[in-house]
Formats: sequence, C-alpha cells, structure tokens
Amino acid sequence: MVGAAKADSGPATPGEDGKYTDASGDPTYNIDKDGKTDWYTYSGFRRYHSECHVCHGPDGMGSSYAPPLKDSLKRLSYTDFLAVVAQGRKNLENGQEKVMPELGLNKNVMCYIDDIYIYLKARSDDAVARGRPPDHEAKPKAWQDAQDSCMGAPS
Repeated sequence: MVGAAKADSGPATPGEDGKYTDASGDPTYNIDKDGKTDWYTYSGFRRYHSECHVCHGPDGMGSSYAPPLKDSLKRLSYTDFLAVVAQGRKNLENGQEKVMPELGLNKNVMCYIDDIYIYLKARSDDAVARGRPPDHEAKPKAWQDAQDSCMGAPS
C-alpha cells in the first residue's frame, strides 16, 4: 500500500518529525508498495511486543483473557485508545471480570503510545502483516529527541 492510512481518512501526510498523520490530524502509518514501513509503525511493533502482547497476544490478535486490539482499533478513536491505555478499563461482560490496568504512569508504554497506536492501526486496517515488518524508514531525530526527553537521555 502506498501512502497507506486510515481507510476512511485519506492518504498519510508526512510531518516534519517523520510522523505521518491522517486527515483528522491523528497519527497514522505509512507503508510503501514494497512493504517498507515508517519508523513509528516499526517502533510500535517493538513496543507492543515488549509491553502489550503478554495480555493481548502477538500482533494484536487477542488471547483467552484480553481482546484482540487488531479488532478494537476498528471501533476506538485515537483519543479513546489513549484514554483506555492511560486510565484502564473494567469489563464484567459474560460473568467474567476483565481488567485493563491503568498504564498512564508507565513510561515504557506512555512514551511510545503513538507508536503503539500507529502499529495497531496498521494491523487493524490489514496494512501490515503479522510478524516484524521486513523493512522500515530510518529513525527520525525528532523521535530520538522525544524518547530522550520522556525516558531520560542516556548518560
């Protein structure tokens, strides 16, 4: 997919920081015709599998105790996604208690929340296949600066 973005929001628009946005101004992915992803999609794959897949399964496919985020992103807006991750959620559906913990203070999640969203949105739109993206754009300096600011610069 060239310039792939949310199916209903038109093509991805590159920003000065190497991050792409959709027509609504929300972060989105960009994947060229050869499958090369933008840095944020690739970073999102790494961060998702570092922090989220234990509950939500590899590649956002879900598990026996957490829903498939690949499907959830078809319904959740960007702001709703941010709220659920930061504030958590409790679901008592079907007599089972399912709890998404509050992760708003977890820097390993919140410093990379856009990356995780972008990756899951790409999975939701079937723009990126399961597994590690085969190739990606170079890491933008703005991304490294944001990471250093959020996580603390290496000494």
